[in-house]
Amino acid sequence: MKDKRTYTNKKEHGEDMSHENESKITNEDRGPLDLTLLTEQYRADLKKYQDRESLYINTENQLKGTKQIAVDMANTVTKLDRRNQELMKEIDRLNEEVQLLEMQIKK
Repeated sequence: MKDKRTYTNKKEHGEDMSHENESKITNEDRGPLDLTLLTEQYRADLKKYQDRESLYINTENQLKGTKQIAVDMANTVTKLDRRNQELMKEIDRLNEEVQLLEMQIKK
């Protein structure tokens, strides 16, 4: 087992292998009035608000689109109903003509 890590590539030569110089900065000692803490909280709250607003706008757009589809479908149904009534009148008129022609043939 190796005790010491050795460089295997030239590229690694500039890297610190021991990672001794890495340190973690903790902000646990910040008080409630610390400006950086307040800024982070503000940014987090702002992000939540923006996400909610985005969801609201998305939902509103979907609702408007769905409403428009329903209105268009209602208009189409109304037009089809009118056309169906016109066709039924035409069918009745043609049936009457057929009956008249049948009576003329029987004479």
